[in-house]
Amino acid sequence: MASKNPSYYPLFLDLTGKVCVVVGGGRVADRKVRALLTCGARVRVVSLRVCKSIRKLSEAKRIELLERAYETADLRDATVVFAATNDVLTNSRVSQDGRERGIPVNVADSPDLCDFIVPAVIRREPIVIAISTSGTLPMLARRLREEIGRQLSKDHARYTMKVGRLRKLLMERVGDRKKREKILKKINEVSIAELAAMSMKELRERFLK
Repeated sequence: MASKNPSYYPLFLDLTGKVCVVVGGGRVADRKVRALLTCGARVRVVSLRVCKSIRKLSEAKRIELLERAYETADLRDATVVFAATNDVLTNSRVSQDGRERGIPVNVADSPDLCDFIVPAVIRREPIVIAISTSGTLPMLARRLREEIGRQLSKDHARYTMKVGRLRKLLMERVGDRKKREKILKKINEVSIAELAAMSMKELRERFLK
């Protein structure tokens, strides 16, 4: 009988300024590297050969590049590690080394060697939506990303930023919890498009007067 798929715990990590290791230098590795840079991570790439895109990132001093075979010591100070080589033995070794050191590992296309999997992601800063099928059907996750992505507009991002700032002001200025909840309820009754079009001054005058 086949083993049941893991029930993954969804989690968003703050990787700002933290060392993240990518073992591999091809297109898959490049996607991992760029996603990590978007999150402000300090990226270390280890690979005998690298694609042009990764080399350019190294030349621009945006990543640390070690052009050689992987060594266990390459995981020093790492918060997470990604194995994205086309060599099964290397990927397995990276997975084992990471697990022995308590470092979460992701191995491309090998769920059994992973401590976590990478979801399909939609970014409309500051909105980030992650979609996963628990490793069962990645192509469906990508399809859902496209479908949901088409429904998100600039208004959603503007609304998130403005109402997020308004909520912070509300928390600072209104000490009574029930009063805060009442104001938040009023905010929630207004359409996203209407609030997104308002200035912060208009929002403050309408809800914090």
